Amino acid sequence: MTTKQRIWITPTQVELNGTKLPVTAHGGALLTELYRQHVNDYPKFFKMDELSRLGFVAAELLLQAEGDRHSDTDDRAVILFNRCSSLCNDRKYQATIADKNDYFPSPSIFVYTLPNIVTGEIAIRNRYYGETSFYVLAARDYSFMQSVVEASFRDGTTRSALFGWIDCEDHDHFEAYMELVVQ
Repeated sequence: MTTKQRIWITPTQVELNGTKLPVTAHGGALLTELYRQHVNDYPKFFKMDELSRLGFVAAELLLQAEGDRHSDTDDRAVILFNRCSSLCNDRKYQATIADKNDYFPSPSIFVYTLPNIVTGEIAIRNRYYGETSFYVLAARDYSFMQSVVEASFRDGTTRSALFGWIDCEDHDHFEAYMELVVQ
């Protein structure tokens, strides 16, 4: 496996291939700033939960170097990991059902109570038809993550993978570390 690109996003900074990108916002506003400055052509971004926004923006920044990348492909996997699952959005959904006198379950919030939605958002945007997986781990374990990705390359179809750690506790506490690797 060879790493072609890598990105790291925290609530206060963005580093793409070792170079810090200039940003002025912090927390969740940082993700919106990155979207507006570097993507700005996928309005569904504003309907996504925080975890999906984080993964989406990280993938977009990472993949922009590929140029025209929105054509069908079945040889790229999207494999993500985290510790919090979809906890940030689970809390939002719980608030819609907690009070039996003010009970209003929200389908638009409920759909994001699954952490693998972020892999689907990335795959749909980029027209990837290969493997999409999301694993929830007790702690970040880079060697385990690499072994999962390496196993994906043994399927005979996968030639590249977008993988990494996408964790979001809440609007202001998150981290994304993502790599684009090739066989």
